[in-house]
Amino acid sequence: MKPFMRSQLERYSQRLEELNFLLSREDIMKDMTQFMRLSKEHADVSAVSAPFERLKQRIADKEEAQSMLKSEEAAPPHSNPDAQADEMLEMAKEEISAAQTEIEQLEAQLQRMLLPKDPDDARPSYLEIRAGTGGDESALFAADLLRMYTRFSERMGWRIEMMSESPSELGGFREVVIRIDGSNVYGRMKFESGGHRVQRVPTTETQGRIHTSMCTVAVLPEPDEALAVQINPADLRIDTYRASGAGGQHINKTDSAVRVTHIPTGIVAECQDDRSQHRNKARALQVLSARIQEKERSERAAKEAATRKGLIGSGDRSERIRTYNFPQGRLTDHRINLTLYKLTYILEGDMEEVISSLEHARQAEQLEELEVGGLYK
Repeated sequence: MKPFMRSQLERYSQRLEELNFLLSREDIMKDMTQFMRLSKEHADVSAVSAPFERLKQRIADKEEAQSMLKSEEAAPPHSNPDAQADEMLEMAKEEISAAQTEIEQLEAQLQRMLLPKDPDDARPSYLEIRAGTGGDESALFAADLLRMYTRFSERMGWRIEMMSESPSELGGFREVVIRIDGSNVYGRMKFESGGHRVQRVPTTETQGRIHTSMCTVAVLPEPDEALAVQINPADLRIDTYRASGAGGQHINKTDSAVRVTHIPTGIVAECQDDRSQHRNKARALQVLSARIQEKERSERAAKEAATRKGLIGSGDRSERIRTYNFPQGRLTDHRINLTLYKLTYILEGDMEEVISSLEHARQAEQLEELEVGGLYK
């Protein structure tokens, strides 16, 4: 185990002893607010301290087994003529192997637990897909991406809500925004932000030539109402218009769709999925708040990126993060040099390998940043 990691884990053990003492004090037990706060911290610290204690125990078990094996192997052959000695040797070897396996698992678990947590990871998210270069083919690819993310969300048991859509003539989308709610949505989806490139032969191509098109994806955490950006109503321009696309006769005969513009930044959000203008306005304001917050987040990330080499999770939409090559059945994520020849399955929502690889790469980055930066010294 690396020294900086052991040092931080020892601090958890020390803090647990302090909390045990504090929670036993009569004055603290009488103060329910303080007692609840310390109890929560105790649970959080215990979640790290318990596997650390187990790790220390398994390291001691391994060292004891190694010592036993060494002494048995060093003993003169004639002094251990019975089968019991052979059995002891075998037991020692098995214990060393089992302990080493568990030690590696515990170290990996503790590494993940020590990484800085993004407070937005557990929040619902807005996922925006916009067609880019490539005309109709780009809009069709936007529909493919929407299907991919929808299928993946279904696999995860997440709930999806359509916020706004701008269909293209051939059945794709010029722009589409959905809301995804469920367990750890932003934590799993945040690495999808960026430029997505597709290489394939369009259905309208008569000479079989491969075309390259682009879409941009943005994943925005839904702001916590208590921490959401405060928007001055005077800075807003609100327009209503008649909704387009599916929705029945009613939605096409009333100005139920709402577009909200934040004048100082020029950021726009719209919603047309509901028949109620009031509900569409509320949803559009939620998206607008998320986009303003994401703008601030992106500016902070750009400053941080200038001081570190890591790009995963920067969320820069201009950055080409992934290529979908249909003729080769290949997906390549350029940030981590990951190439998978299972494009058909991925487009049907089988994204676990892609997303897990990005998560692991980011965790490795964070560990390196912590060690190099000396944050645990």
